[in-house]
Amino acid sequence: MSLKNNVVRICTLGLIVSLVGCTDLEEKFQGDLTASQISTSTSANTAALLTGVYNSIREPFQNNSQLNALCEMTTDAMMGPTRGPDWDDNGTWRQLHQHRWDGNHIRIINTFNNMSGGIFAATDMLRFNPTPQQAAEARFLRAWCMFWLLDLYDQVPYREPGESVVQASKVRKGLDALNYIISEVTAIQGNLPEGPAGLANKDAARVFLMKLYLNKGAYTNRATPTFAAEDMNKVISLADEIINSNKYSFTANYYDNFAPNNTTIGKENIWTQENVGGVSPNANLRNRWVTFLHPNQSPNGNNGWVILPDFYDKYEATDKRLGAAYKSPGGLANPGNRINTGFLIGQQYNLTTDAPLKDRPGNPLIFSKEVKIIETGANLELPGIRPIKYPIDYANDGSRLIDNDYVYFRLPDVLLMKAEAILRGGTATNAGAYGNTALSLVNAIRTHSSRGATALTTIDLNTLLDERGRELYIENWRRQDLIRFGKFLQPFYEKNYTSDPKYLLFPIPIQQMAVNSNITQNPGY
Repeated sequence: MSLKNNVVRICTLGLIVSLVGCTDLEEKFQGDLTASQISTSTSANTAALLTGVYNSIREPFQNNSQLNALCEMTTDAMMGPTRGPDWDDNGTWRQLHQHRWDGNHIRIINTFNNMSGGIFAATDMLRFNPTPQQAAEARFLRAWCMFWLLDLYDQVPYREPGESVVQASKVRKGLDALNYIISEVTAIQGNLPEGPAGLANKDAARVFLMKLYLNKGAYTNRATPTFAAEDMNKVISLADEIINSNKYSFTANYYDNFAPNNTTIGKENIWTQENVGGVSPNANLRNRWVTFLHPNQSPNGNNGWVILPDFYDKYEATDKRLGAAYKSPGGLANPGNRINTGFLIGQQYNLTTDAPLKDRPGNPLIFSKEVKIIETGANLELPGIRPIKYPIDYANDGSRLIDNDYVYFRLPDVLLMKAEAILRGGTATNAGAYGNTALSLVNAIRTHSSRGATALTTIDLNTLLDERGRELYIENWRRQDLIRFGKFLQPFYEKNYTSDPKYLLFPIPIQQMAVNSNITQNPGY
């Protein structure tokens, strides 16, 4: 078996050892290989290892049952209702939405483990003499995984390249972890490539640093964040560098950003995970439609998660982000020009014949706005608006190896972060054609023909938070945004109480506590 084919296996096995300290595995994994065995004199081998690092982060980001569930289902945006015997899963999804999880929650465990696996894969790759660009990309990906462990758990286990996996990982916490991540991204930026979007690149580093500085006040005190003007000015300066590059512009159709050929049809995406249809390893991005669609809409549909009514009501009726009759390559005829991407609500139709669909008991398949966290009765398949943000890749849906590139960073997020930094005390600047006020920046997004919303006349932090929701829904930012805006613990749909402040962090998985004395459990768990 070739080295490249072994990469994902190697990283996974290395992670197992790093987590549990096992020493009796018979397999020879990457953590035990020597530089001579890798033959690092050829760049092809280190390139294959770097590909393995990229592949190691597919699962936690692209599979919506990990990071996406933790960052969206815990908020006012999304819910996973139990429908009779379907989607109960021992209460997994209800616990997330209603803030009742603990350290044994499987989604919390899997996210921690797989994000840690990305850190291990990147760290281990660095000891095999990569080129400066390869090392910079690996360090970027490592910092990216560290950022999410910091954001979710406030603790970041790590090792130095070549350090024994038998020893317990060291741990950085809170601002110590944040400052390290900032220093890493700053140090490697010069060696990152200019592009393309499918690689960790210089502009991706700029957006990443914006995220770090914007959230610094929340990581200092999640319960009552405060924001230093110095940090906000760094956010604004980084945004201006991206804007003034003139490399990015809005797509003609909002959903072009997420379509099967999204890399080639628009200039809005700054950093993506490239997925090549029929080729790239399956990371379950396909679940971004399979999880939501009814089986009579798609043979693979699971009739699951929903967008919540209060969140849906934040949109104007004319806002094109509500949905589109999107034409994907190789897609269905859709003779009735029915909405198939965006928010699916009301009567659903066969997209080949335009015949009205029914649910499995024979009721008209009409998705209602209202939905309960536990549905019962004869119509339990119908409640809830279904969000489809990634247009279906019909050409590759059967193989599961879809062509939609997974989106990390987009231009509108840059503009929205700049607007927020201005509202939080940063100094307004002119850059590009977007104006120099928070209001003009937000309206540049809203009034573009791809969005079609009306211009706002005033803006404050609450309005900005709503606009971030409308633009970035289910892109993994909602939990982080609500914490930064001081609203995460508040009551929302099907959670009619203020949550305990301990839920501002997730617990460290119980298994990690058992094997690493350097980790301490988060308060309240």
